[in-house]
Amino acid sequence: MTCRTRLILFLALEMLLFVAASLVHAGFLFAGYEHGRAATAEGVIGAVLALGLIASLMQPAPAPVLALVVQGFALLGTLVGAFTIAIGAGPQTRADILFHAILLLVLIPGVIVAWKARRRAFLRGAQEDA
Repeated sequence: MTCRTRLILFLALEMLLFVAASLVHAGFLFAGYEHGRAATAEGVIGAVLALGLIASLMQPAPAPVLALVVQGFALLGTLVGAFTIAIGAGPQTRADILFHAILLLVLIPGVIVAWKARRRAFLRGAQEDA
């Protein structure tokens, strides 16, 4: 599997996870987990990941940078969400805690793959300039 394919798969999976979380917190998929602020935040992150995915599909060359930026944004948002859970300001269900753990388990490897792809692209470009 190519590095670009891995980037695209990570972006697609992450986008789907955030959209699903937004729909759950909006009350569309399951009752009892409604939380307006979480739904909005997850929807925004899902949209940013979707834009990064579309841009990466349309422009393969900057895909590693795009993936790194949008996944970094998603990781930051997830850490903010985890912090709000920890201080008692966010949703407090076991499902929310588990979901944030899953997000971190997907986002961190995704960021690493994007970082490595960006580094490889940079080194390739440096070799071509030499």
